[in-house]
Amino acid sequence: MRDNDPAIQIAELERRLAENDRVIADLNEMVISQWRKLDHLERRLGELRDEFDTAAAARTDAREPPPPHY
Repeated sequence: MRDNDPAIQIAELERRLAENDRVIADLNEMVISQWRKLDHLERRLGELRDEFDTAAAARTDAREPPPPHY
């Protein structure tokens, strides 16, 4: 701050504080959004694992005989 006037210095500090508050709020919203997406993807991954495990279990239970040329 180049100006020695305390009123100008205070106004500049208040402006910076308001900008920082806005940036923090924006970042917080981004983190919340990313957290929700991550939670959704983790749940979906769990569902896909369950489906895969079920399909794998069904596949190993019903083995096909080898083709006749073996």
